[in-house]
Amino acid sequence: MMKKTFMLLALSSAALFAASPAELLKSNCASCHLLTTPTPEQIPTLKAPAMEAVMLHVKMVYKDKKSAREFIVDYTQNPDKTKSVCESNKVAGFGVMPSIKGKVDPKDIATISDYLYDNYPTAKFSAMIKEMLTNGKMNALKGSPFLLNGDNFPHLTKILIQNWDKIGLTKEQQEKLLVIRKETLSGVKAIKQKIAPLEAEVVEMAVDGEDVAKVKPILEQIAKLKVEATLIQYKCLTGSIAILTDDQMEKVLPFWDS
Repeated sequence: MMKKTFMLLALSSAALFAASPAELLKSNCASCHLLTTPTPEQIPTLKAPAMEAVMLHVKMVYKDKKSAREFIVDYTQNPDKTKSVCESNKVAGFGVMPSIKGKVDPKDIATISDYLYDNYPTAKFSAMIKEMLTNGKMNALKGSPFLLNGDNFPHLTKILIQNWDKIGLTKEQQEKLLVIRKETLSGVKAIKQKIAPLEAEVVEMAVDGEDVAKVKPILEQIAKLKVEATLIQYKCLTGSIAILTDDQMEKVLPFWDS
């Protein structure tokens, strides 16, 4: 009887003093990952992605708690840049996280993972990211030199540069894509410089109440330049696709849609 009582006391004490999920997160992750929403001043000083950003990317790839848990338990013990859910340029900037294998019990990692999935990213961080993306899209449309601005017609080279560790591009493919991107950016920049004064002239003519017949030739010049820019954009997309294998294209599509 005494033995049973002692065992019950021992078990209840262990349960009483067991660390909570929040405490496990803080003690095992906070030394590298910021656990609160980063301020603009904090972002340049971070030595690892903020946990808000980590979980935003995890949830973009893993749509349920179980698959996210399996990923986090595996990745934290056996980290590799090809497994990362963050963009390749972010991984290059921060480096691959060190393994915590043998340092943190996998059961505790699973507990931390479930807690993260339930609590991160916060509504505040999600709203901030949504606003940034919305503003980014709006800014991209201001003075756009393209006839097509939809999400389904992106600069594929940008997506590839951000994620090429996960897509498995060869060095030769990377070099070809960088040439395409450089030519695209320089070509579009030159056209934007031609469009800007023409658009300013149209605005000035509208304020002065100039006749439509006088405005039409200038608008036709702008339209012609936008056709040129859109063709450059189109060649960027088709040229990038031509460099990829079918298997690589399948790996690109989730990043294209995200």
